[in-house]
Amino acid sequence: MIAGYGIIGIRDPYGIRPLIMGRRKNPAGYDYMFSSESVVLESLGFTDFEDVKPGEAVIITQGGNVSRRQLVTEKEITPCIFEYVYFARQDSIMDGISVYKARLSMGEALAEKVKRSFGDDMDIDVVIPVPDTSRVAALQLSRKLNIVYREGFNKNRYVGRTFIMPGQQTRRKNVRRKLNAMALEFHGKNVLLVDDSIVRGTTSKEIIQMARDAGAKKVYFASCAPPIRYPNVYGIDMPTRQELVAHGRDDEQVAEEINADKVIYQDLEDLVESVRRFNPAIEKFDTSVFDNCYVTGDVDERYLAHLEGERSEESKGRLSIDSDCVGLYNSYHQSK
Repeated sequence: MIAGYGIIGIRDPYGIRPLIMGRRKNPAGYDYMFSSESVVLESLGFTDFEDVKPGEAVIITQGGNVSRRQLVTEKEITPCIFEYVYFARQDSIMDGISVYKARLSMGEALAEKVKRSFGDDMDIDVVIPVPDTSRVAALQLSRKLNIVYREGFNKNRYVGRTFIMPGQQTRRKNVRRKLNAMALEFHGKNVLLVDDSIVRGTTSKEIIQMARDAGAKKVYFASCAPPIRYPNVYGIDMPTRQELVAHGRDDEQVAEEINADKVIYQDLEDLVESVRRFNPAIEKFDTSVFDNCYVTGDVDERYLAHLEGERSEESKGRLSIDSDCVGLYNSYHQSK
């Protein structure tokens, strides 16, 4: 935003992050708005929304004049697939793809992977989603497997997303505050928990323990995403490789680490197809957190090491600030 002039929207040359523009009729003409998701525009009465093209700049003056220029044209559009797995709201449409339909498709593909993983020894009594983003996929998975679907966790909506919170202890504590397991749905059952992904494993481990505390006999864990083994460098505050539970571990080792009886990960090819089928014009997605293939071609081991060093220092800084705040708070109340 430029004071006294207008607003400028620019999308990265590969279209990794979403950017959508919409307009709304007013008595004098049109209002314009940029957003990362269509649902924001819809909820505010904007219509005629469209995706800003990769490498495109859009300038809108206060008088409502719209200028568009394609700054970069030779790049291939490669949206971040993690937007569809986790970040976006399910009623959004980005790059012509319905997030809701993509997650239904992920659930169907994951059901097939579960079948292959268990073979003839499937002993799942109930499918329970980890709210909220995995609900759609879990529902479709249960339908495909013909296994009953139940809501086993009650969610406190006033606790934010835990995987980006600083500090392991903070994340663990907030998982317990965020979710409450209902023993009625767990007691004496073999449970398949379905989540969108497993990042550090802290949240997953706490959730699995909550299921066991509620009386579950066995706890299986299915992820709509493949193992996350590499950091994101394109705008998501994702942890370093050493903090990712799947980095350097196979599926059995991850299951042992998070205390699950079995972990089932979605195959990358199935995940890509689950999203791409709704817009075949997109031939490729950014899947770097899964396969270490960074689409910009300029991310190497040296860069990742430098980035991880900075993120580690930032984490230490945040923890130091938190500790200082606690110290000031305690000193104040002791003086009172």
